[in-house]
Amino acid sequence: MPKNSLNVSLKGADDIFSTEESRQEQQREQVQQIPIGELFPFKNHPFKVLDDESMQRTVESVEQYGVLSPLIARPRPEGGYEIISGHRRQHAAQLAGLDTLPVIVRQMDDDAAVLLMVDSNLQRENILPSERAFAYKMKLEAIERTVGRPKNVGQVVPDYFGKRSTEVVAEGTGESYKQVQRFIRLTNLIPELLDMVDEKKIAFNPAVELSYLDEAQQRDFLEAMEDTQNTPSLSQAQRLKKLAQEGHFSYDVAFAVMGEEKKDELDKVVIKNDTLRKYFPRSYTPKQMEDTIIKLLEQWQRKQQRQNER
Repeated sequence: MPKNSLNVSLKGADDIFSTEESRQEQQREQVQQIPIGELFPFKNHPFKVLDDESMQRTVESVEQYGVLSPLIARPRPEGGYEIISGHRRQHAAQLAGLDTLPVIVRQMDDDAAVLLMVDSNLQRENILPSERAFAYKMKLEAIERTVGRPKNVGQVVPDYFGKRSTEVVAEGTGESYKQVQRFIRLTNLIPELLDMVDEKKIAFNPAVELSYLDEAQQRDFLEAMEDTQNTPSLSQAQRLKKLAQEGHFSYDVAFAVMGEEKKDELDKVVIKNDTLRKYFPRSYTPKQMEDTIIKLLEQWQRKQQRQNER
């Protein structure tokens, strides 16, 4: 057979020793310039994107240098791309007026996307308790779906060499699995109480105890806390939890517990919210009432001083 009749295509070394899967992976990992309008936030993204001082610094950096680290996203069935990592960078780019962003597009199922989204965001320095709580919960649920076992926090996961599911979540976070469990408990708090944990108005450990109250009990507790103008100590939160478990919880009980004098608050004056409301419009917030009371007290003090000077 003549040589020129042979139809032989010679492959290079890279082609010989690469697989179709690896070639597809290389294609996926290429950085693409994606229009910013085609990028959408991750569903139920637990990390807040705030217009704070840190964001302003990020915007200034983006304006000067652009977005240096590519986002990671996956295609959406309805079109566009769902951001897995890079929500803050996208927001900064929007504020900076960029039209496109560098993005690595990956095909990922829901659970793999959740794990990557949580792990990439947990590397940040400042994370609110609520962010950590919902991130740990999302990662725990993704792990439990992956190994195909009933959801029961703390049980052993056979697929992870006998580790508890919360131990797997804790890996690389610097937290113990018990601390992960405590953070996940915070997701049972009503939004108003969880915000107070983020704002450091309620300490972490008392908040964990309060998470065992049901929603109605938490709202009664919140009202009692506002009326007594007091924040719960750990011992108070533990007693309220026990009273709730025993069926003895009520607003009056919560008010009595929260109204107790603490060693560092023996000189504190407590005026019930219902008492104050009689003197203010219904539209007034607690802060507005407080500001008004202070102004009236200042006026009264100046009047007393003038009388004493006569």
